[in-house]
Amino acid sequence: MQIAALLTGKGSSSLKNKNILKIFRKPVLWYPATEALKVKKISRYFVSSEDKKILDISAKLGYRKILRPKIYAKANSKHLDVLLHAIKEMEKQNFTPEIIVILLANAPIIKRKWIDECIKVLIKNKSLTGAVPVILDNDKNPFRAKKIKNGIIQNFNKQKKKISSNRQELPNSYFLCHNFWVLRRSAIINNNGLSPWNFMGKKVFPYVIKNSIDIHTEADLNLAKYLIKKY
Repeated sequence: MQIAALLTGKGSSSLKNKNILKIFRKPVLWYPATEALKVKKISRYFVSSEDKKILDISAKLGYRKILRPKIYAKANSKHLDVLLHAIKEMEKQNFTPEIIVILLANAPIIKRKWIDECIKVLIKNKSLTGAVPVILDNDKNPFRAKKIKNGIIQNFNKQKKKISSNRQELPNSYFLCHNFWVLRRSAIINNNGLSPWNFMGKKVFPYVIKNSIDIHTEADLNLAKYLIKKY
């Protein structure tokens, strides 16, 4: 089975150069990139970016460059378009992977074991379209979410029955991590799964982890340093 790793990151963002800022003398993207390099089942490694620095740093680690069109590197660009473009570029190199390990360049909390186990899940169960990390977080349970309408706080979702204010009494809520996703290429192309990440397909295995952070602010960067040092 052909498996590809695809590191994705763009140069323009709210936090300048967030993908190559240093954490313990290593650029942020070094962490996901090097953990994936330890996964023996991955056949080839690619990096998609419009940014020369990101491409060059990744290439030195062994990733093949995919120059991303600037139209897919805007603030409102969709990840789906980035993935479809990368798949076409892989095909130009006569490489058609069945599974793609998508690595997010601004997410340094990642372990080889996590990637390995998600790949194994997809290999074992052909009906699954993906396997992705999730985190249990009942503090942000959807039943607790509110919206503001006409200057007044209202429930975000309609609730027909009384909801407990005790988070332990609520149904567990899980949130998708943005460190890596292991997806079937066919799921990305079909793009008919659950919104808003339709490209993951309809049957996605939840791989539960305890911590993850994707960097968008200086505070995120400091938290990432703490988590890397701790774990």
